[in-house]
Amino acid sequence: MEEEQYFIYNGEFEKKGKPVFDIDNRSFRYGDGCFETIKLLNGNIVLSHYHFERLFSSLNALKLKPASYFTYSYLEEQIRNLVAKNNHSHLARIRLTVFRNDNDLNEKDYSFNYIIQSWQLDEEVLKFNKTGLITGLYKDAKKVCDNFSHIKTNNYLPYVMAAIWAKENKLDDAFLLNSFNRVADASIANIFIVKNGKIKTPALNEGCIAGVMRRHLIKCIKEENIPFEETEVKIEELSEAHEIFLTNAIRGIRWVKKFGKSNYGNEVAKYLHKKFV
Repeated sequence: MEEEQYFIYNGEFEKKGKPVFDIDNRSFRYGDGCFETIKLLNGNIVLSHYHFERLFSSLNALKLKPASYFTYSYLEEQIRNLVAKNNHSHLARIRLTVFRNDNDLNEKDYSFNYIIQSWQLDEEVLKFNKTGLITGLYKDAKKVCDNFSHIKTNNYLPYVMAAIWAKENKLDDAFLLNSFNRVADASIANIFIVKNGKIKTPALNEGCIAGVMRRHLIKCIKEENIPFEETEVKIEELSEAHEIFLTNAIRGIRWVKKFGKSNYGNEVAKYLHKKFV
């Protein structure tokens, strides 16, 4: 018999499948909120400080005011309690979703609700991918470059459509451009390229998500004194690169084998994965 699964809604355990909000929900209506996708390994929240720092920075930007009890340590305790109850404590994906309280769009409200969910992960997510990813360029949506473009908001439509397009075209992922036709990120990951011994990634003002693994890896690369630049990345640089790899909190680093007609190696990506993921 399959074990009963639970999620947390505003601090209380609820059985999976139980409705907890109605049609006036602002996340449903407007995408009004944000979320974190977190990996838990052997009871430890991987890169927890970066996740919670990004969450609270996002709450501030979205004018959502946490209650006094809503702290890093409170969230850590909630997550550990949930994975223990769901028997996911070894390896799990955690999603923490925040959304503003229900009211009309023109009402001023800084309060919010939150949901924490967990899913068991396969050990494969810990390994460097043997088979490189096949990718393409999604052109039907552009990432804007503003004060909210780096936040993982609940309005995720460009990435959703890019992921659907990738699946329809038998690709592993799709790259998105910003409004200046420069590289922003992928549907579920940040993008890094390697060319002539230098690693480059789009800067946050280029419209990409402020990825936690991205932040961690940039810190590690700089500490290793590896040539690196956080800057603009033009479309043609993708074809000129020797390597392309993608990063996110769950899979760490994955190397790209093919983009369009270009093929790539994985020497740098493999080294970084082994040393820092």
